[in-house]
Amino acid sequence: MKKCSDFVLKMDESVTLAAANRAKALKAQGHDIIDLTLGQPDFPTPQKIGAAAISSIQNGAASFYTQVGGLPELKKAVQKYWTRFYGYDIENSQILITAGAKFALYAYFMATVDPEDEVIIPAPYWVSYVDQVKMAGGKPVIVEATQAHQFKVTVDQLEKARTEKTKILLLNSPSNPTGMIYSKDELKAIGEWAVAHDLLILADDIYHRLVYNGAEFPAISSLSEEIRKRTTVINGVSKTFAMTGWRIGAAVGDPEIISAMTKIASQTTSNPTAVAQYAAIEAFEENDNSFAQMHAAFEERLNKIYLQLAEVPGFEVVKPNGAFYLFPKVTKAMALKGFTDVTAFTTAILEEAGVALVTGAGFGSAENVRLSYATSMENLEAAIKRLKDWMNQ
Repeated sequence: MKKCSDFVLKMDESVTLAAANRAKALKAQGHDIIDLTLGQPDFPTPQKIGAAAISSIQNGAASFYTQVGGLPELKKAVQKYWTRFYGYDIENSQILITAGAKFALYAYFMATVDPEDEVIIPAPYWVSYVDQVKMAGGKPVIVEATQAHQFKVTVDQLEKARTEKTKILLLNSPSNPTGMIYSKDELKAIGEWAVAHDLLILADDIYHRLVYNGAEFPAISSLSEEIRKRTTVINGVSKTFAMTGWRIGAAVGDPEIISAMTKIASQTTSNPTAVAQYAAIEAFEENDNSFAQMHAAFEERLNKIYLQLAEVPGFEVVKPNGAFYLFPKVTKAMALKGFTDVTAFTTAILEEAGVALVTGAGFGSAENVRLSYATSMENLEAAIKRLKDWMNQ
């Protein structure tokens, strides 16, 4: 008897988690590994946020189920945060609090996608988008954004990919894995194209505050009322507030879609963890300067490490201005070392140089690797030295 479904047997494991697990396994065996795989801040959750969680445990508030869509107090905090950083007001009916932003994405696809509906996804893309669309029965349509064009797609490219079955356009800006940010004019053109063709927009804004060197984050949902009506924004506390382990995401959009997503949550996760919701209230209220300190550290790392990585033989790097990743093109480096497959190349770097990176293949790019600079400067500089030494062997 076959125990597992055909779908799950064909599904790939998340390449970021697989790379991190491989690095951990080698470390456990005694190997000296510098891990640059996971996209999570190396800063602990700020103390005020932790204190709010502890208080909710001590006073008993965290002991019980909450509303499926999230605590009213948390939704109120999200409303205030939205006005500050997005520039428009939202209602309770437009908000869903989820067990992580990844689940918010899943709930969106399950709530909106029918079999054979097409979802346009620019590549390079975050590793879970494609499989989540497939889980909902939809068809991912990949549009390649090349390094030569700053990893950003154009309206002309999107129009060529559009068919009568196209229903959703997914945008992730700042991007994982590239760190690139669409400009206001670029987003306005894309948003107006989506309006003209009656498409939904899914905006993954999880890195919205992590922008550097004077760059700005324009939210596509803030550009016009017509664009906003068809846009669902995914956000959360993981990246901005160093809370990856707390698993709190937020979806904001059309009340009909949010209601449908809430129905999905009611039959899957129920409410997000209560104690994490109380922590998230404190996070969104932002009563200290912990984000500013973390942001300054990321900006310093980017500016230093970008220059050093560009000196590694065969690594071609475009400097990003958001998130906390570098995504160098390594075709020349692979040729120098005799590789034709980027995953095999990444594995060799791990096993021979002791540096854990993530293959670009999982992001829809067979020419790149991803490294996270959400770790100490000491680790980053040591890792790049290892890469240089290995490439020069």
